[in-house]
Amino acid sequence: MLAVPLLILGPRVREEENERCGALWWFDLLAAQMERAGPTFIKLAQWIASRTDLFPHALCIRLSKLHSHVDPHPFSYTKQVLAEAFGRDLQEVFSELQETPLGVGAIAQVYKAKIRPDIILRYMRDQFVIQNNVVTSDCVQTLDCDGKPVNIHTTVAIKVLHPKAREIVDRDLRILDFLASALTLIPTIHWISLPEEVKVFGEMMRDQLDLRVEARNLQRFNEQFGGSNQVTFPQPVLAFTTKDMLIEEFENGIPLNVFLEQAAYERKHAETHAVYDRKIANIAYADNSQLRACGFTPRQYHEDDGDVAVERILAVRGDHEEIHRELGALNDEGYSPRLIFIDAGLVNELNDVDRMNFLDLFQAIAEFDGYKAGELMVERCRTPELVIEPDVFALRMQNLILGLKQNTFKLGAVKIGNLLHNAMNMVRAHHVKLEGDFVNVVVSIMLLEGIGRQLDPDLDLFKSALPVLRDYTIKDRGKAAIEGVKDVQAHGSAPHWVKVWMFLELRNWLFRNTREEEWLKMCDILCFNN
Repeated sequence: MLAVPLLILGPRVREEENERCGALWWFDLLAAQMERAGPTFIKLAQWIASRTDLFPHALCIRLSKLHSHVDPHPFSYTKQVLAEAFGRDLQEVFSELQETPLGVGAIAQVYKAKIRPDIILRYMRDQFVIQNNVVTSDCVQTLDCDGKPVNIHTTVAIKVLHPKAREIVDRDLRILDFLASALTLIPTIHWISLPEEVKVFGEMMRDQLDLRVEARNLQRFNEQFGGSNQVTFPQPVLAFTTKDMLIEEFENGIPLNVFLEQAAYERKHAETHAVYDRKIANIAYADNSQLRACGFTPRQYHEDDGDVAVERILAVRGDHEEIHRELGALNDEGYSPRLIFIDAGLVNELNDVDRMNFLDLFQAIAEFDGYKAGELMVERCRTPELVIEPDVFALRMQNLILGLKQNTFKLGAVKIGNLLHNAMNMVRAHHVKLEGDFVNVVVSIMLLEGIGRQLDPDLDLFKSALPVLRDYTIKDRGKAAIEGVKDVQAHGSAPHWVKVWMFLELRNWLFRNTREEEWLKMCDILCFNN
């Protein structure tokens, strides 16, 4: 607080979005102090980093790099939590239980274990049936309700909440609530409504303190992505999950950062795409969530093939030449990448109002009506009366969308992340207070494009979105299609989602046929006619 006057001192730095030197120094100081303050403040910093609509981009960048440095709690406490959950001796439950945690976070830590087959077989609803019924070394075979043989995973990940985590978080939230109320007295930041934002952050933190919430999130994602060979979520064991403990299927994978580093190395030294880059990038765009790890799906299932492929890459991690050779070999052997999402503790879902606002905004953008999009954002924000120069904001949105319209058939070159970043800067400058869930959708798109373009700089977001929109239109919008026909009859125009779908299909067809025509011309030139 004492260093706040630094925000208005020093010359402006063009490379840091025209922030003053004093402000940049204060941002660094704030990040360092929040890292020292403990897990709740680190979580707060990470949350602030996602709200580019409220806080300066330079501050968000600094806070996004913070990671918790928490000492692991004693294994004796973990054994106590497990014993209370199972109500029996742990040796009767687990055939293996590693004492050293796989990872330690701000709220909990994770262990690897094997549940005894007789325990897991009692809970058929929570069984870990491997896709395509593949046999692995840690599985046990049984019969499902139809009498068909199924193979069930016994290797699990156990997430245990830190002791006194709730007391610490409650204390920190009371401190934050006091600070937010005090800062609200400053006129220039009154529009941010800090007490409301602290309340939202508090609800988010309390959800993380009940591991049953994450288990239900995982269950729902498994229901939605159960038929996918490209995306997987660990299956939770709901029968054993409590507020303090979550047991879920152990997923063996390679950290996504390995592929990002390999992609950068390949472009720097070979000027080519690394193996699997484009495949992973397209999966990342098509299936939006928190990317954590990547596994492999073999062309034909054999015992432990997927795990062996992962181990082959992890064994040479750090050696880019060896990774290149191994990835090439796996590709030749028919392996395909599979994204694994292992963290579902924080999930955002648009409510009916936010969803309608999002669709209305999407319609305005699809019609390239930037002024209308700007007006909608102002009208439906939390505090429209506090917006600065709403007409100017709408005009700036119109200018932004016109730039997109001028690149209609060069959408692959359009960097959506930059476009959304500019929009968030405008939102912050004009004090347009958006809903947090809405902003999270925007931030997710920006993050995904950042990951996708690191893997494949030429990736076309709109082309990648086409299968999703096609599936949405054909399979899930039967009722909406009927309503759309009524809308055409009533107003003489097709609904916006049909227009976008038809436009992208036409664009894809034209590009494909243009390339085919160019290829045929080249063949005609090179092949002599006798």
